[in-house]
Amino acid sequence: MDSTPSPSSSSPFDLVSSALGRYIPRGGAAAAHPADSRDDPAGHQPEHDHPAAGPPERILGAVNLDRELRVTHRNLEAPVFAGLDAVIGSPFVDLLPQGDVPTVTRRLRQVLDTGEAHVARVQRLRRRDGSELVVSMSILPAAAPQEGLTVSLIAMARRLHLYAAETAIGTSLDIGETAQSLAESLLAWGDVAAVDLDFAVWTGEGVTERAQGRIRLRRAALVPDRAWPEGYVTLGEDLPGDASRLLAQAIRRADAPQSIVLPDREAIERVLGSPRLVRALVPGDRSAGVACVPLVLEGDPPVVLGVVEVWRRADRPFADSELLDLQELVARTSHHVDLARQHQREHTQVLALQRRLLPRSAGRTVQTASVYRPTTPDSAGVGGDWVNSFPLPDGRTALVVGDVVGHGLGAAATMGQLSMEARALLSAGLAPDEVLEHLDETVTLLDDPESGLAAGYSALGSTCCIAVYDPVSHRLALSSAGHLPPILVSPDGHAAPLPVHPHPGLGAEFALREPFGVHTFVAPPGSLLALYTDGLVEDPAVPIDEGIGRLAAAVSAVHPWDTLQQAARRVVSEVMPTRQRDDVTLLLARMIGYRKGDTATWRLPARDDAAARARALVAALLRQWRTREGTRDSVLLLVSELVTNAVRFAGGPITVRLIRAGPGLLCEVGDTGNGRPRLGRGGLLDDGGRGLHVVHRLTSRWGVRWTDTGKVVWAEVVR
Repeated sequence: MDSTPSPSSSSPFDLVSSALGRYIPRGGAAAAHPADSRDDPAGHQPEHDHPAAGPPERILGAVNLDRELRVTHRNLEAPVFAGLDAVIGSPFVDLLPQGDVPTVTRRLRQVLDTGEAHVARVQRLRRRDGSELVVSMSILPAAAPQEGLTVSLIAMARRLHLYAAETAIGTSLDIGETAQSLAESLLAWGDVAAVDLDFAVWTGEGVTERAQGRIRLRRAALVPDRAWPEGYVTLGEDLPGDASRLLAQAIRRADAPQSIVLPDREAIERVLGSPRLVRALVPGDRSAGVACVPLVLEGDPPVVLGVVEVWRRADRPFADSELLDLQELVARTSHHVDLARQHQREHTQVLALQRRLLPRSAGRTVQTASVYRPTTPDSAGVGGDWVNSFPLPDGRTALVVGDVVGHGLGAAATMGQLSMEARALLSAGLAPDEVLEHLDETVTLLDDPESGLAAGYSALGSTCCIAVYDPVSHRLALSSAGHLPPILVSPDGHAAPLPVHPHPGLGAEFALREPFGVHTFVAPPGSLLALYTDGLVEDPAVPIDEGIGRLAAAVSAVHPWDTLQQAARRVVSEVMPTRQRDDVTLLLARMIGYRKGDTATWRLPARDDAAARARALVAALLRQWRTREGTRDSVLLLVSELVTNAVRFAGGPITVRLIRAGPGLLCEVGDTGNGRPRLGRGGLLDDGGRGLHVVHRLTSRWGVRWTDTGKVVWAEVVR
């Protein structure tokens, strides 16, 4: 041993070292005598699967590494580690089989970068005589990052190997990682291991109804990581159809899933029958034997999820006991594969819903681009982040971003409900603060156990931010419920978070509730608005204000001529935390607005001659716009009816606005009244409802929106 640890030391290396001599696989205090290994020149130790088989062995060792992954300390005194050349100053990867170097190096670097331990992975180590030792390897970060890593090694007795392998395989719900962990564990029995899954399992679909013998296999895992012969099926590729059928027929003999062993190259070539299939399935010339073990989900009848293949050289034939161990390991872990399949199915469904909610178009007056990146696939499902942008019927544009608490189907269902509710309410003319009031009530109802809507999921604390852009006045009306402030970049490039009054999230306790406010900001043409969720800027390593500042700097660097979608992807790549812990969502909106010559606004007193004055002003503008006569007559009649109704029922100053928008003309009449115009059941001769019936027949669509001072009735006429 190179160092004697202090009993009071708390470094991982010292803690592991202090346990040496006391970590006994079957209990007891006896340590292996040095003479135990003298009969075996290679240093191989007999396995003791029974207390009477001999004295128990010391099986724990430790190696300390610096940040360059070189050995700085070692404690490998147990005889089982004889033959491992862990020389001080040498690279740790010298202890590994060549094919395992890339994978293990990547794991070591990952622990250095993240500080999160990598625990209990089955690993092979190479002795100086070329033989291999199977260990359970854990990678622990040092107490201080500059001190490197501690690698603990537990020599694997067979039963301990099975337990450690099953534990490692069950740590992820990602189907690819689960298959990879299984393949890595299988390397203890061979030189190459592959996991081929039914394509329906890979995509998360059900497999119980699939016909016997009809199976499409996809390579889900392959170890070690190395260069493979030309034509060999590698990770992510489908096996040839003939190969899939042969494997299916072989493992389903006598209508029951069974393992098979092809002991030599001659048997392999005879079964496969063609050089093309040999190239596709045999990993190299030295691979002379293979054990194929079905991944079976127990049931009536049992369901085959895929096939595991373990390849060996000719000088290492499979013993019956080894085949039994292989079958036991695969049987123990098949349910993990099925759990990953179910998670994959949920993940795919939620992600599809998430994608459907992404904005498609924001109309002619705003350009938008969005980016959504879910958390890592081994999370409990896709989260509840959502963005939306859509043109409102009255010519304005709505921009919405929300973050529903939680992950999975519950969060996705709530996300979809809130998104559609917000769109419907905004399209009906409600102001952003009124929409948030309705969403707040919806979240409260969903959480109320007496309403029967909770179903074990709570969305309390979800956040939302709504911005509505008026392309004529070039102003943004914005309301927020607990959401991070949007960032507005002016045409001159100045970027800053908008000063939005903080508000509790949706569904807050009654005592914490307060009215939602509406904040108005000027957004001239060329302005850029960034709406986002906290996953983009929250990083435990930096304050949240610094994350928002980094986002503002990245958005301000977007050039007016940049393609907005490419710019959005670049901003996310620059700002997103190194280790993503939550969904990341970004919506960029570039304000365009209407050209000055395409709009006109007049303010008229609420007098009996208001309708006549409005007709004269509008007629002059329509002649200037060279509007065809039929359209001009319809617009003049429409303006006359709307202004007359405003004078008769509302009072106060009247605002008339005309907008030339694409193929249509948008007419707006605002007043100070708060009554909602409604179509009555009367006909055209019924004086009480004649005006709105005329409006209804002249226009392609019409509606009402509410303002702080009253209402605006708008209507669109096709030119």
